[in-house]
Formats: sequence, structure tokens, C-alpha cells
Amino acid sequence: HTDDNPVIKARSCYNGRVQRGLYSKEETASPTSSIDSFFITSIKDAYEQRDVAITDIKGAYLNAKMKDVVIMRITGNEVDLFLEIDPSLAEFVVYENGVKVLYVQLDKALYGCVQSALLWYELYSSTLADMGFVINPYDMCVANSNIDGKQCTIVWYVDDNKISHVDPKVVTKIIKQIESKFGKMSQTRGDEHEFIGMNMKFTKDKKVKIGMKKHALKAINSFHDDITRDAATPATSYLFSVRESSPKLSEEKADNFHSVVAMLLFISRRSRLDIQTAVGFLTTRVSGPDEDDWNKLKRVLQYLRGTIDLVLTLGADDLLQMCAWVDVSYGVHNDCKSHTGGAVSWGWGVLLTMCKKQKLNTKSSTEGEIVGVSDFLPNMIWARMFMEAQGDILEKNTLFQDNQSAMKLEVNVVRSCRPGSRHIDERYFFIKDIY
Repeated sequence: HTDDNPVIKARSCYNGRVQRGLYSKEETASPTSSIDSFFITSIKDAYEQRDVAITDIKGAYLNAKMKDVVIMRITGNEVDLFLEIDPSLAEFVVYENGVKVLYVQLDKALYGCVQSALLWYELYSSTLADMGFVINPYDMCVANSNIDGKQCTIVWYVDDNKISHVDPKVVTKIIKQIESKFGKMSQTRGDEHEFIGMNMKFTKDKKVKIGMKKHALKAINSFHDDITRDAATPATSYLFSVRESSPKLSEEKADNFHSVVAMLLFISRRSRLDIQTAVGFLTTRVSGPDEDDWNKLKRVLQYLRGTIDLVLTLGADDLLQMCAWVDVSYGVHNDCKSHTGGAVSWGWGVLLTMCKKQKLNTKSSTEGEIVGVSDFLPNMIWARMFMEAQGDILEKNTLFQDNQSAMKLEVNVVRSCRPGSRHIDERYFFIKDIY
């Protein structure tokens, strides 16, 4: 319970640990919508000025039936709660070492069971299919249906849905259809919403603004040092430098470091892309942080404090024209590996961002740039295929790069390749095949 989040969310959960090892990953893994597909569909919602509804299915998992026989052991005071609900259960109560125990067989997919998420996904996706929706094969939690000559799109993350169509009446109709199957849903309509922690606002100029101010404030307030000043940038030039002589953090400070970095990682992927580079590095330090890392984290929080109201603005000048930028900082890490940065845009704001250390050493900035492009290209390929499955065939798909030698290699391949560059042939042949 906090001032900025006065709601306490709790539920009874099954202890899924005892089921681990009994099922394969394929039997338990459940897809959730990616943040990138959520952003792309939101850009399209804004561009087409669709009516958008955010809904929440209450007790989602409990709508799905268990396929296997699963026995749950209830003990102690919780047994009394069940007896208050149904006194007839008293005859099934036994005592084990003086403790009340009640064994029950689960009929519905309870939170905590390893299969519950997948059972719910199968039920919900099949329900949408029965309603005439078609799943996007490049994100299994995005579905579309042509209604009254216009596309209706549903993006869902477990039990949270984003439903959009140009006609508000169609959105209302779809909501009622879902409610007829799963019961009354909480919902928000209009231009402002909250979805998996992100505050969204659709503007009249066909853009969507994404903010996470409360999460940023929580990260700042959770840090064990007072953040009383602002910083102009999230990191300094020595971000990637690691001093072996820097003292290690105490266990308490190391735990706090890990916790705050995890909060910032959540924020950096969704709304504060400007801290991705710094946070990406700090995530590599959580296993053994030192005083230098503490100060680098403090710098990020100082920057957030000074830019607390900054939001991510996304929009499209033309949905059928996509641009991407890739750049590489050569040899900036202590082991002389390079760092790749990349982003995609439809005109306003960027998404599908990449910010990561390269996995191999290269002998020149040209080679580093080629490795960076080959690492980022899958993002562009996925975006193109996802858009095509949404019914939008890209007319222009441009990659921007600032290294002339790398561009010649990527375009000409063998004609610009010398024997000293053959060790990265898989990289540039992949680029050539795609383009």
C-alpha cells in the first residue's frame, strides 16, 4: 500500500513448484503479446483514429478447465475459510501432525499451476477464432477480423485486452461478445488508458503518448541514496569502463541495486528508451555490483528525476514506409568488443530498439558495423512480416547507416571483400540475401 498506488492486489495461488519437472516447456509455455507488436498496433490505432478500449477479464484463468488430475493440499487456517464457504467439506478434513488438511481436486486452472497460463491462452484464442478473428502468426496474441469493411484488432497480455476499430459501436459489440463468454469486464474507453503499467494517451494529431511516471518515481524512491539533484544525461563517457579495484557493494546495497535496475529495465523497454544503454549495461553488473556501478545507477536516477514528465511519442507519417537506423560504437568495452544500437520508426518516435554488446570481436569499425547490421536486421524482418500479416504491405523499407566501407561490403559483397574480411562472410552474405 503506497500513496501513489493504494490498491493491494492479492489472490490464492497453487504452489506450482511441485509440478515443475512433470511437464515439458511446450506443455506449459504461454505466449504474451510483445511490446513491439503492441506499439505497432497502437501506432495504427492512432493513424486510423480508431476507437480504443482497454479491458480486463476478471479471474481469467478460472475460466479454463484443467486437463489433468491435479490434487491441491490445503492446510491450516485456510481450511477454516473453505469450511465457512461450504460447511459440507468438514467430513473431508483430516489431521496430519495435528494440522488440519483438506485435499481437493482442481476443476479449473488456478493461478500458480504451471499449465494454467497455456490453458487460458488456448481457451481465449479459440474463443476469438470462433468470433471470426485470425491470429497474426508473428505474434500469437494479436488477432484481427474484418468487420463492416474495416479491421478490428485485439491485442492481449494474459487477461488485459486492447480492442480497436474505427467504429465505437463495433468495439462495444466485441466487448459484449467476450463478456457473454467470460463475464463482465472492467474497461476504459476514450483517449486515455492504462495497459500493463503504461499510461497511454491518443492525441488528435494521430499520435500516441506512452508514459510511466509512477514507475519512475517508485524506482527513485526505492533507491537507498537520496536523489536530490538532476543530471543532464543518463550516463557519462565512462559508462562501459569497469575498475577491478572498485569496492564491492554490501549485500544489502547489492540487493537494492538489483531491485532498482530491474524496475528501470521494465521502464526502459516501454517508455524511457533514452535510458536503455545505461540500464542495459547495469543489468550485466547485478551479479557483483561495485561502488562504480552504484554511482552509475544513481546517475540514471538523477536523469530520470530531471526528466520525470518525459513520455514516448509514437506516430506514423505513412504506415507503408518504415525506416531503420543502425550504428556501432567500435571497441568501447573492456574486452574490446563493440556496442550496437538500432531503432525503427514510421515517422514519429522509435521502437523495436536494440542496444547490446556484440558477441564477437572485430578487427575494424567496418567489420563492427557489418556485425551490428546483421544483428539488427531480424528486427526489421519481423516488423515487415508482422505488418504484412496485419494487412499493410510496406512500400518502402529503408536502412540507414553511416559507414561507407560497410555499406559497400553489404551491397557488393564479394567484389568489395578482401581475404582479411572472410571471417565474417556469414554476416554480410546474410545482409545481401535480405536486401
